[in-house]
Parts: sequence; structure tokens; C-alpha cells
Amino acid sequence: MNKAELIKAVAERTNLSQADAQKALDVFFDTVKDSLKGGEPVQLVGFGSFKVTERKERKGINPQTKQEITIKATKVPKFVPGKDFKELVKKA
Repeated sequence: MNKAELIKAVAERTNLSQADAQKALDVFFDTVKDSLKGGEPVQLVGFGSFKVTERKERKGINPQTKQEITIKATKVPKFVPGKDFKELVKKA
């Protein structure tokens, strides 16, 4: 499912127009991004949590030159599914 299909599904289930459903989803995505950018996790009980994790500096290999390189430390977003969500997918 892509974003357009998600918007259509939300519009159908909520009796909203597709434009209103798109606005609602865009606000949701922006709110999650803003919270993570500020260092605050987003927890949706029964669905999962969005949080920022830190990757430490590490050694890697450049696949073109085969030389060892240092990969800098960075922050990355992470989604951790909730228990109910995991169980739902497991049964599918």
C-alpha cells in the first residue's frame, strides 16, 4: 500500500473527502517527525512506538575500492511494533 492508497482507505472508512484524509495524514506524519526531531518518542498503544536511536561510529568497507572507511555516528528513526500489532501480523 502506498500513500495514495492509504489516503483513499482512510477517506472511505471515515467518510471524509480524500483531500481531508490527506490533510489528516499529513498532519499526523508532520507531528511524528516534529516529535522525533525534538527527541521525544511517539507511543501509540496497541500499534507501536516511533523513536530515535543513535548508531555509534563504526568501521566499514568501501565496496568499490575495498578500502576500510570510518562510518560516522548518526541518529536514525526507528519503529518498534507493539504487542497487539505483532500478534495481528503473526496470525496473518
